[in-house]
Amino acid sequence: MKKLSISIFLFISFISSSIGQDVKITSSFDSTRIFIGDQIKFTITVDKPSNLRLILPVLKDTLCKNIDIISGPKIDSISGQNGRVKIIHKYLITSFDSGRYQVPPVFAEAKNEGGLKRYFSDYSMLEVMRVKIAPADTTAKIFDIIEPYKAPVTIGEILPWVLLIILAAGIGWAIIRFLRNHKKSEKGIDIFIPSDPAHVIAFRELEKLKSEELWQKGEIKRYYTKLTEILRLYLENRFRVYSLELTTAETLEALIKTGFKKNGTYNDLKSVLTGADLVKFAKYNPVAPENEAHFQTSWNFVLATKENEVISEPVVEKLSGKEGNL
Repeated sequence: MKKLSISIFLFISFISSSIGQDVKITSSFDSTRIFIGDQIKFTITVDKPSNLRLILPVLKDTLCKNIDIISGPKIDSISGQNGRVKIIHKYLITSFDSGRYQVPPVFAEAKNEGGLKRYFSDYSMLEVMRVKIAPADTTAKIFDIIEPYKAPVTIGEILPWVLLIILAAGIGWAIIRFLRNHKKSEKGIDIFIPSDPAHVIAFRELEKLKSEELWQKGEIKRYYTKLTEILRLYLENRFRVYSLELTTAETLEALIKTGFKKNGTYNDLKSVLTGADLVKFAKYNPVAPENEAHFQTSWNFVLATKENEVISEPVVEKLSGKEGNL
């Protein structure tokens, strides 16, 4: 009988401990539908044991494309029963583009000797609607606004502008003629030097980044910013994907439109850009092997996608002026 009581006590303790360590994270808007320019709150709630330390990243600028953060977070906490506590982050948001938007899950993370564990919320939906100017069932007749009366234009008003255009055209023609004659009279050699291929530029910049040892000095964010800038410039020079002003998702979508296949090389690029986003925007702090792996992955991506090198044409020399003896 005594052994049975001890077993029941241990079982209840195990169940209580399991329940006590449960973490729940939710994210939601005050309303799922707003008009353009309306301001509502976006709330993140973390329900956790009071003795569990979690890090909840602070959101900056936007929740997603076209949903802007005006202010926040306003942080609050509520103590509950059974040694639990709720941490609440509230943001004031707005949007000026109509449409249906899906906000990605937010997360909180816990670091301990066993590693890093993250807890994610669900997706949050928001519909932004346009404002209707007039009711659909109105019976009032609306008349067009009468335009201002336009007086006829006289020759005296037009003539100065005609003379000004003729004068400007004459000056432009004289400048072009002068430049052409001056170019013909120049003596010398015109050398056509081809620009470096995209992969040569990328490898040169990657070597330079490696020599700077930024992440070894603790400058993690600057390291990933430079690494992604090198890759985005390479995509522009190699595939004409102008991604310096695009998000990671927009960059990958533009690359696919060029005919690029979703293969292992594509996944390598995606992993580097996504990992850099976590560092720059979610304040994720990667360990040394991750930094080295992202650098090597970037190098391999350029190596796998570089253009085949073509032997350049001989340098063309153009001689002008009188011929002389060589």
